[in-house]
Amino acid sequence: MNKSILFRLGQHVGKYKRYMLAAFICAILSVAASLAGPFLIGQAIDKMIGNKAVDFILLRKVLIVLAINYAGGSLFSWLLIYLTNQVAYNAVNDLRNNLFEKLSKLPLEFYDTNAHGDIISRFANDLDAIGDGLLQVLSAFLTGFVTIIGAICVMMYKDPIMTIVVFLFTPLSYLVARFITNRSQKMFKRQAQSLGSLNGYVEEVIGGQKIVKAFNYENRSKEKFREINGELYKSGVKAQFYSSLTNPSTRLINNITYSVIGVVGSIRGILGKITIGGISSFLIYANLFAKPFNEITSVIAQIQAAVASAERVFAIYDLEEEKPDKKGQVANKPVQGEIVFDKVSFSYNPERPLIKNFSLQVPRGSKIAIVGPTGAGKTTLVNLLMRFYELDSGSIFLDGINISNMTRDELRRNFGMVLQDTWLFAGTVRDNIAYGKPEATDEEIIAAAKAADAHGFIKRLPEGYHTLINATGDNLSQGQKQLLTIARVMLLDPPILILDEATSSIDTRTEIRIQKAFLKMIKGRTSFVIAHRLSTVKEADLILVLDNGNIVERGTHEQLLKINGSYAKLYYSQFLPA
Repeated sequence: MNKSILFRLGQHVGKYKRYMLAAFICAILSVAASLAGPFLIGQAIDKMIGNKAVDFILLRKVLIVLAINYAGGSLFSWLLIYLTNQVAYNAVNDLRNNLFEKLSKLPLEFYDTNAHGDIISRFANDLDAIGDGLLQVLSAFLTGFVTIIGAICVMMYKDPIMTIVVFLFTPLSYLVARFITNRSQKMFKRQAQSLGSLNGYVEEVIGGQKIVKAFNYENRSKEKFREINGELYKSGVKAQFYSSLTNPSTRLINNITYSVIGVVGSIRGILGKITIGGISSFLIYANLFAKPFNEITSVIAQIQAAVASAERVFAIYDLEEEKPDKKGQVANKPVQGEIVFDKVSFSYNPERPLIKNFSLQVPRGSKIAIVGPTGAGKTTLVNLLMRFYELDSGSIFLDGINISNMTRDELRRNFGMVLQDTWLFAGTVRDNIAYGKPEATDEEIIAAAKAADAHGFIKRLPEGYHTLINATGDNLSQGQKQLLTIARVMLLDPPILILDEATSSIDTRTEIRIQKAFLKMIKGRTSFVIAHRLSTVKEADLILVLDNGNIVERGTHEQLLKINGSYAKLYYSQFLPA
């Protein structure tokens, strides 16, 4: 197994030293009760041998002492399980909190390149597997460690020769178990990966169910699901099969050891080296000595699944975070909205440059429209401006300050974004509008909704602003969801606006009203409008036509039509009959 993963899990468990100490004490007391029982039984047998009649008084005393002994042992065993549960699930709770915190620090690139379902699987399935594995390991390790030490001491006291026989077979059990686990661990890794892939695919298909049905993709999606599910089945069966061989194999060796001890003990009893009671108790101690190995091998599947899952979780922990903010370099003053791109270069893939030496000066209060074919780099400019991605070279300045010298919080609080893809969370309509300003009053929220032309449909909802919507917003139309996101931004009233196809999901009549609201909203503010529907950019102060990350044309609507270039072709293709 991966030693570094076990070490890192041990660090999280080590945070709960008090629980671990208490659990260790309970393990000692529980094992002591287990070891005392056979000793008492052996002593009683030796005293009764040779008597013509059964000594019921002695037998009653022994039974009472054994009952008290095992009752106490059971109590301490229960406390041990309770304490190990506390340690295991507190450790998993820490891991889950740390994982969520880590996700908030990762760059946007991570979410663009990883299936969301696979990320969720690490939160749910992988961390649950870690919790189950930790619980099994802690309980088995604490009791096993104490049991082995105690059993060795008692067996050496009883008969050193028979103890050596036990020691000779112990390495064989270890070697067999290690041989099998080393080969099954690869299967558990593949099983965890397949489960993540399955969750990712299911999340995508369920989220895009309308598209699946619209394009009659049901049968092909089923085939893809069967393929991924089949891979999970194969890896799961192989992992469970190989790991299941460990426990029977070690038990076989332990049974052979037990038989050999019985033969050796009988010979030594005949020679008078050990009593009958001593042989009886020694055989019980030999079983107790083997018990920890059997327990660990019986849960080897859970342990290996936990290690494989921990590797997936720690793989996210080890990812490089966003570059840390440079603090204390920006004065807390109102933003005017002057933006300058100075020789900016950027690429998602170093082998395929996208934006090269891009320069642009945007005066404060300007309305800048960005148009161009898909993949031209329109949204990428916005991602760079918001520092969702870091530049390869060049600089971007906001009011003369390099945005790399601003904290992301300082920078992004000055922007309001309305994207083509709407995002709502499970909650009331009011909560969704107030997402960026939780302290907003009802009057402010209603005013923002009216400005976004959303107040009318909200009032028609069953509970108005207190109507609950689900995380996907399926109880609202696409246009209604977009209106809520627009109201969310209007509530913030930011100095700079970014509208990325903001009205693409709204009907033409509503779009006209929203455009009027936007014109009022952006008055005196710097704004960037990304659009394919060129009717929304005609009033812009400056229109940039991008292609392959470069500005190929710039000017007002009338100027670009006179040039009769790329913009004119795009415009006439939308407004002139074929």
